[in-house]
Amino acid sequence: MSGDLGFLDIILFAMLAAFLIYRLGSVLGKRTGNEQQRPDIFGAGASPDEGQDDNVISLPDRSPDPENGSTEPASPLDAAITQIKLADRSFDEEGFVSGARAAFEMVVDSFASGDTDTLRSLLSDDVYENFAAAIRDRVSKDQTHETTMVGFDVTEIIEAEMEGRNALVTVKYVSDQVNVTRDAEGEIVEGDPAAVTRITDIWTFARDVSSSNPNWVLIATRSPN
Repeated sequence: MSGDLGFLDIILFAMLAAFLIYRLGSVLGKRTGNEQQRPDIFGAGASPDEGQDDNVISLPDRSPDPENGSTEPASPLDAAITQIKLADRSFDEEGFVSGARAAFEMVVDSFASGDTDTLRSLLSDDVYENFAAAIRDRVSKDQTHETTMVGFDVTEIIEAEMEGRNALVTVKYVSDQVNVTRDAEGEIVEGDPAAVTRITDIWTFARDVSSSNPNWVLIATRSPN
């Protein structure tokens, strides 16, 4: 008798378990593969018209720029520098700015001392002739010129472009200088040895990127408008 009751108990427990499984299935539902997926606004999920809720707003594409790693669009200057880098793999902005600062000091010092040989190696024909003419005029008046570079406030690339196989880079300099011109007797005819003047110059350098010569040449000088 007790054996029969044990068998009935097993039957009842099995029926109860089946009923609970059925009820859970009706509440939780079954996965058929057709359920609507939760939209992933940070990934490459479905487009907004493919079952996403109307309150989900697609975010703008903020993927990095492949050239400069920035999330912002490249500026015209950045784009131009990139073109130069593609044409001249050795081009480096930081190194160029450092070299341009050194070239500025060499040109200023050479102009003051009348060193036309050094100027000849750094300047294009047209720019050299302008500097040489000013030196000849100074010599004809028996005058001397002194320039003391106090320091640089700004040395930065402001323009760049590829012109055929020539790379052109324009640099803005803001420097503090002391400039004095003296006559044959040493009397000051222009400037003040005690006055530091802030001067802005804009110089353009060029280099044939197809040439094995790594040197840049100063091809134009101007003052800001």
